[in-house]
Amino acid sequence: MVITLAGHESRPRAGRPKRADARRNYDQLIEQAKLAFAEFGVDASLDEIARRAGVASGTLYRHFPTRLDLIEAVLGEQIAELVDLGRGLLTADDAFDALFAWLRAAITHSLTYRGLAAAVMNSALNRENGLVSTWHAEMFEVGAALLTRARRSGVVVADADEADVLKMIGAIAWAAQDASDGPAQADRLLTLLMNGLRHGGVQR
Repeated sequence: MVITLAGHESRPRAGRPKRADARRNYDQLIEQAKLAFAEFGVDASLDEIARRAGVASGTLYRHFPTRLDLIEAVLGEQIAELVDLGRGLLTADDAFDALFAWLRAAITHSLTYRGLAAAVMNSALNRENGLVSTWHAEMFEVGAALLTRARRSGVVVADADEADVLKMIGAIAWAAQDASDGPAQADRLLTLLMNGLRHGGVQR
């Protein structure tokens, strides 16, 4: 299951090549890597990713010298799309539905790419890597902004805390990750959480 963020354009990619042909190759490699990692996990064949992208393996390694470089690029793309989605939802008419939609997208991302996040986290323990903290800060910022807007609109309870809600989102993703009906289970748990957050306890 891959997140589709129609109508939301990603921010410029860090390190994206400037030449048109190199950009096309880069974009194709990222797109095919997303699909391969979602289907086969973090150990997906890099040669197969290059083949699907229509480029030689050497082209892949010129853009991404190591597997971790490709993983970080893919994960960075997905985080950027989630952040952009959240910022776009800050102007949605219904603050409750906007929060619900973004939290669902965040959980979907976690379930789809959990192996990538783990690989980057493990790497961060062994080398200087500020990506994880940067991504965490960006996700927290947009999630907190959506919750604050919902709280000020009176559609969620006044004592809903940003850190607590985002921890519960992480817990839902963790609980559903190995379930046979993981996405459906995650959606049920998220619905329970949102019903608890809704001001007045009105069920959806």
